This record gives sequence, structure tokens and C-alpha cells, in this order.
Amino acid sequence: MEYVILIIVIAVLALGTGGYLLFMRPGRGRSVAAPPAKPTVTPPAAASTEGGGAAQTAPEAGTVPDTPEAATGVLEIERPPPSAGRLVRLRARLARSQSSMGSALLNLLSRDRLDDDTWDEIEEVLITADVGVAVSRVMVDDLRTKVKVLGTRTPDDVRELLRTELLAQLGEDIDRSLRTAPHGGQPAVILMVGVNGTGKTTTCGKLARSLIGDGQTVLLGAADTFRAAAADQLQTWGQRVGAETVRADRDGADPASVAFEAVAQGIETGVDTVLIDTAGRLHTKVGLMDELGKVKRVVEKKATVDEVLLVIDAVTGQNGLRQARVFAEVVDITGIVLTKLDGTAKGGIVISVQRELGVPVKLVGLGEGPDDLAPFDPAVFVDAILS
Repeated sequence: MEYVILIIVIAVLALGTGGYLLFMRPGRGRSVAAPPAKPTVTPPAAASTEGGGAAQTAPEAGTVPDTPEAATGVLEIERPPPSAGRLVRLRARLARSQSSMGSALLNLLSRDRLDDDTWDEIEEVLITADVGVAVSRVMVDDLRTKVKVLGTRTPDDVRELLRTELLAQLGEDIDRSLRTAPHGGQPAVILMVGVNGTGKTTTCGKLARSLIGDGQTVLLGAADTFRAAAADQLQTWGQRVGAETVRADRDGADPASVAFEAVAQGIETGVDTVLIDTAGRLHTKVGLMDELGKVKRVVEKKATVDEVLLVIDAVTGQNGLRQARVFAEVVDITGIVLTKLDGTAKGGIVISVQRELGVPVKLVGLGEGPDDLAPFDPAVFVDAILS
């Protein structure tokens, strides 16, 4: 009897152990794997990369990380070069894309006889280069008068004649400095605005690099709350150079509140400049344009908005001017950023957009590299055209 009981006990123990092992096998019964993590939003402080590290967050589904480092969540803090002399370093690139306008004008003005047909051709070259009809006619009239006074023209005379005229139209003495220095115990606040696809978020990140390269401290505000990818992109730019990013905790949040929080945090942490990226919007959408005005008004409850930079794609030409007019009516534009100036021979947009808005071109984008944003220098620009 005792022998039978012992056999039963051993059988029960064997069955229990086997069941336990079967229960613990992956894919059978209850899984012991941890449940999937809920989506989280990196808080503003996590955007900092002290010690060269970064928050270990996965990129948004459907988005492409800017760099392999961004894909792994490990970004090293870079040391951007200063902005001084950057346009001079990019002059060769600018010359390659803009020289067609300059060479055409020089060839026409160098003809032995400048008749009405030649002047019509000169005007056509200027209009084609997006100088604008009204400004092109003014330039042609000025050039005709100077040619009559000058008389015989050597190639050097023609070049200097055209250089002087282009500089006069660009406004060589216009103040193109960016107000980025803190004042009254508050940081300078810069608002970036523009339509979709002009490279606004990228420009915001590049400007942050440029300012940090000049020794300033920067905080980024991701007020484009309609596209999570825009906030991710801006945060990645900030992580690369050690700039903190304030962003919403959900898609579709009020952009004005994000902008306000960015400025408040900038004041609290004592940074030099707060850069606020806003959502791209079509100039024909009244509701979205009104919202942009609200962002500016809300920010001004906390601090002065020192710069409102309108980002325009140089390739869009005269269509960009129509966009610019509407933005200028909603918020007081203080400066223009022309992107993709390296990819078009229509450099005359610099002249026409300044004439249209009455505000200077302050920055130009001359490539896709992180340091291809440069302060606009009229003399370097004209020399590149005429090189």
C-alpha cells in the first residue's frame, strides 16, 4: 500500500513540473514578455544631450531619421562653425547657380551698339531672373542713362556699371543684422513663419546651429503641433548642438501655448535666444493665418518678439511674393530668409521681395548641408553673379 502511494506522489510531482515548464514556454499559455510600451513624448529637458548622449527614443513611424545616429537615438554634440564669412565660403556655389543672369547682362551691355532691341533683351533677362517688371524697367532706365554719360565702355566699365546698379537695387547700406541678443533680463525671441515646403523647420535648426557657433545659447520651441515629424526634426537639430526643445505632449495641441511655454522656459533658464518654429500654412487659409497672429500676440504677453522671419523658397519666384504680402499683413515681418537660392538662376527675387515688403533679406540658404545658411551680404552676392 505504501509503495502504491509513493508511486502516485511521484506521478503527481512529475505532471506538475511538466505542466509548469509547458506553461513557461514562449508562445504557449500566458506570455512572460513585457507588454508593449505606450508611446511617450520626450519632455523638454530630455532633449538636452549633456555628455554627448540623447534620449533613447524611436523615430516616428513613417519618418526617416536625419542621420544614422538619429536612428539609434545617440547623437554627439557638434561644434558648429561661426557664421562670419560663411557667404564668402559659399560664394563659388552661389556663382555656379546665379552666373547665367550676370553673364547674359554683361554680354548684352558689352555690345558695340545698344539699340532698343538690346535694351528690351536686357529687360527680359531681368524679368526672367524674377527681378520684377517694375524694378526691371527702373534698372533699364538707369543703365541707359549711365551708358550715355559713360560713352565708350571697356569690359571693366560694363562690369562696374552693372555692379553699381545691382548694389543700388539691393540696398547695400540696409541693416541686415539679426536681433539675437538678450535684453532687459529676457532672451531675444525669433518667430519663423512661412508656407508649407519652404524649408522653415530646417532653417530654424540651421539658424540655431549658426547662433550656437557664434557662442550664444539657444532654446527651440516646436510650435508646429500639427506634424509630429516637424517637432521630431527640430528636436534632432537641437540635440546635435545641445539646444533644448520645448514641444507639445500631443498632436494638435494649441501652438500658441507651446510658443508661450518656450519663451517662459527660455526666461527661466536664461538663454540668449528663443527660436520658435510655427506650422507651415497656405497664405489663402484665413483661419490658419489668424492663428499665426494669435501665436505672436500670446508670446508678446511674456516677452518682446524681436524678429519675425519669413521663409521663402527662392524657386517659387513671383508666387512667393504673393505669399509674402499676406504674411506681412498678419504679422509684422522684420526680415526674409530665402532658401534654395543655390538651385535657381533667378537671383533677382532678392531685389523684388525686398521692394515688395520693404524689409531686408537677412539670411540665404545655399544648400542642404547643416551649415549652408548664411547672413546675406549684397556685395558678395553681386560679385558672385558677375564672376
